[in-house]
Amino acid sequence: MIALLARGERYWNALGGVAAGIAEFGKLPKGVGVPLAKARLAAPIARPGKITCVGLNYADHAHEQGIEPPTAPIFFLKSSNTICGPGDPVRLLASSSQIDYEAELAVVMGKGGRDIPEERAMEHVAGYTLLNDVTARDFQFADKQWFRGKSGDTFAPTGPWIVTRDEVPDPHHLKISLTLNGQTMQDSNTSNLIFKIPYLISYLSRSLTWEPGDLLSTGTPPGVGVFRKPPVFLKPGDRMSVTVERVGTLTNPVIAK
Repeated sequence: MIALLARGERYWNALGGVAAGIAEFGKLPKGVGVPLAKARLAAPIARPGKITCVGLNYADHAHEQGIEPPTAPIFFLKSSNTICGPGDPVRLLASSSQIDYEAELAVVMGKGGRDIPEERAMEHVAGYTLLNDVTARDFQFADKQWFRGKSGDTFAPTGPWIVTRDEVPDPHHLKISLTLNGQTMQDSNTSNLIFKIPYLISYLSRSLTWEPGDLLSTGTPPGVGVFRKPPVFLKPGDRMSVTVERVGTLTNPVIAK
């Protein structure tokens, strides 16, 4: 997938033409396709070069913590070993008792670049996917930074696919939610993002180079488990589903290590 993204927008558009042709002429020849219900989808980007995340990027999420929204973006990285796909189990850590969920809209970078002007930033976006920024809160708070708590194996379920940029006219007006065992825990809208996608891409490009296949996870809305009363943390047998309007639903079970 990264190699395809690196070839440029002309090739991405060619795939759209193939899909349009299938839609126009009907079903695929017998034996060519696999029904989606019978397919096992992998993570859209199996090994991103960078998984860049944004902390405190929803105004309502800052409010639930009783803190002022940041005046500049707060970035952190997740290790690439965190990636898993739709339906893959999220494995809890024996050394953590406070593992939490975070529904996020993730941007898939298509065209690399450095020092990208904000007004040209969306030209570098291939599309969008979902990311569940699973977090060991006890690690996060003990370390007073995010990397270890965010980087457990399987702590970044992504998918279920990449929706291309042209299919999402405005990524800043999308419903975003997460259910845990069928109960709605997070329910917001990307209109509540403090720092919008073009600004985030441009801001970070002043200090690093974006590459094809990099993920930019834009932050989580309120409703995370750690700030509930009483707190809610993941346990074996749980089932999480992240949904973002126009993008899809990403579901993952939770198992013990």
